[in-house]
Amino acid sequence: MKRAVTIQDISCVGKCSLTVALPIISAMGIETAVVPTAVLSNHTAFSDFTFRDLTGDLRPIAARFKEEGFAFDGIYTGYLGSREQIEIVMEFVDEFKGEGTKVIVDPAMADFGQMYKGFDASFAKEMKKLCDKADVVLPNLTEAAFMLGEEYVERPDAKEVERLLKALTDGGAKAAVLTGISFEEGRLGASSYSAGGGKVGYHAGTWYPKQFHGTGDVFASAFTGAFVGGKSLEESVALAVDYTAESVRCTLADPQARWYGVNFEEALPMLIGK
Repeated sequence: MKRAVTIQDISCVGKCSLTVALPIISAMGIETAVVPTAVLSNHTAFSDFTFRDLTGDLRPIAARFKEEGFAFDGIYTGYLGSREQIEIVMEFVDEFKGEGTKVIVDPAMADFGQMYKGFDASFAKEMKKLCDKADVVLPNLTEAAFMLGEEYVERPDAKEVERLLKALTDGGAKAAVLTGISFEEGRLGASSYSAGGGKVGYHAGTWYPKQFHGTGDVFASAFTGAFVGGKSLEESVALAVDYTAESVRCTLADPQARWYGVNFEEALPMLIGK
């Protein structure tokens, strides 16, 4: 059985970060280790929450992993709360990336043209350094713009998407996936590109006119499970797009759905055996 490790925060309630990554990647037949960067009572879309920073635990955890001889087929990083955490995660990647290890970085720091609270341009520059170590980087359009030091464009055309994808791989990342891409009404998906002359791929699913917290984490987790499991870049993107859309569909069909996340649990059967 393959093993992946995911490094990001855990919200006890909220359907995001580790509480999404662990069940999704596990459902795809991959042993999933976790390195929590912080513990929150509930995610930050709520009016209030408790927060425990675990930065001081990250290097000791990595040291114990090394002493035990743990190895990973995949390293997936999500939301990181500080530049210090980015530095520690880059050390982790250098230490644990083996010949066949796939590194997937979701630079979760911005959306809809705005940085998340507490982040700035200097944070984006540090995140770009981590992304340059990745086999695949998974930004949305806002995150791509900030990392590249460019203006955010809400709905770029195919030529601009291709340019952004190539720019994202100029620093060393082997491939890039841009999420939140739409080339036609009623459809939303992602575009992908492998460095070194690969063609640009695109896969879209049904677009639902409602925003839900955590869909980026759902996409990144499903992508990671597929990619570490051996699927191609394009196959992994397609599965992640379709699974995310199905999670949203299940949520909209449920009159008792929670406002703070999507019903990804109901859609898990489509990942079994994938």
